[in-house]
Amino acid sequence: MASATSISSAATTASGAPPALTAEKWGFPLQELYRLAFAFYKQNSGKAIHLSYEDNLKLIAFKQQAALGPFNTSRAPALGVLDVIGRDRQQHWQLLGEITREQAMEGFVDLLDTMCSAFRPYIEAVRQDRDETLRKDLKRMELEKEARERKERAQQELLEEGYKEELQRRQLQDALNKQTYQQFKLYAEKQFPGNPEQQAVLIHQLQREHYHQYMQQLHLQNQNQNQNHSHHQSMEEKVAQSEEDNSTSNNNNGSAELVNAMDGLKLGELDAQSSLDEQNLMEEHGGEQEQHHQQQGGDGDYDDYVMIRPAKIWTRPDIEQFKTEVSAGDGDGVITIGHGDTVTVRVPTNMNGKCIFWEFATDSYDIGFGIYFEWAKPVTNEVTVHVSDSDEDEDCVDEDYLSTTEDLESGSIGQDRGGMGSPTAAPKAPISIIVPIYRRECYNEVYVGSHSYPGEGVYLLKFDNSYSIWRSKTLYYRVYYER
Repeated sequence: MASATSISSAATTASGAPPALTAEKWGFPLQELYRLAFAFYKQNSGKAIHLSYEDNLKLIAFKQQAALGPFNTSRAPALGVLDVIGRDRQQHWQLLGEITREQAMEGFVDLLDTMCSAFRPYIEAVRQDRDETLRKDLKRMELEKEARERKERAQQELLEEGYKEELQRRQLQDALNKQTYQQFKLYAEKQFPGNPEQQAVLIHQLQREHYHQYMQQLHLQNQNQNQNHSHHQSMEEKVAQSEEDNSTSNNNNGSAELVNAMDGLKLGELDAQSSLDEQNLMEEHGGEQEQHHQQQGGDGDYDDYVMIRPAKIWTRPDIEQFKTEVSAGDGDGVITIGHGDTVTVRVPTNMNGKCIFWEFATDSYDIGFGIYFEWAKPVTNEVTVHVSDSDEDEDCVDEDYLSTTEDLESGSIGQDRGGMGSPTAAPKAPISIIVPIYRRECYNEVYVGSHSYPGEGVYLLKFDNSYSIWRSKTLYYRVYYER
């Protein structure tokens, strides 16, 4: 009867009167606390803690009740005649009555706490370690989130800055071309009478050189202004200013010069110098173009200079349906772009169309994408695909957009180029930038765009994987035109 009284009191202590379900205890879920208590008991019984035979029977009874529920004679294992320990364990188990498994877990924990003074400090140490680990994990996750957000903001700002600078450069070049077109056209007609294609090539070359000379003059003007300004500063201001200029001049020179150039064009401050530059260019090209005229010829029409409208680009979410349609043959095709490669899809303008449309997506990874327009009469109406590695692609791309296109992920393409090339080399058709090459996250949604025909020529859709050292990309694309 003494044993029955002891176990009943332990159960009452564990669960109260009447016993009730306890979801948490000591800052732990009850089941987790029970597992910690049982592991502590198994590891330290007979070593760090020494319990009496009666106390061990009570703990084992609670353990049996928590694992199997109330004692049931039909389910209890058969005992041998001399199995005194097994009989004592069943008696203590039976004395627990109909208490629930949760109450038995709590009774085990309370009884072990009563009998062993080292158990509560052990649980407290485990809780503190768990809380400290949780705090570290939360802090690490917050820091990672902040770093990721900062990186994304920096990348977005860099992309916006680069795109803004590219737009300013295009606007400046278009404005200069518009100012000089008539004068260069008259000069080209004198050099190549009756040959519109050669006239267009010469006009394009003169406008390109005029743009570079204009930017060089502007750069020299800015340097002179900075030198004059710094000359009037004190020694202390000089030191501080030089440190600041060293860190920021490389990043801000290009866009500042473009803004100043646009302001200069609007105010008409550099018109006189532009006229001198045009005259010098035409004089320099006089002898060279005469040699071209003797060696080269051709026929065909070439459109007059036009202002190219910007492209329209948007996205849509039905990427899986789009991939299925393209893979099933309801589209132009699927291409695997190797690491370091660039794929150029040449799409000639259609005499019955007025606008080109494109759609593309990839599997799992992003891809670089840009569009150019080649001012040359199409030799075929078929869409063709050309694959080249990054080195080959740099060699074959027109020099004009080599000097103006900068992929922000790949760095600046060489700014200083040599001469116009060998006079005996075949002239390349001029190429205009419609959309500069930037990396597009087209693995989450379909990228869609359109552009109105600026004239007769060939669209160059470039899919750039040159920045990827190891990964190949699977591209799904479709192009069509609107009447």
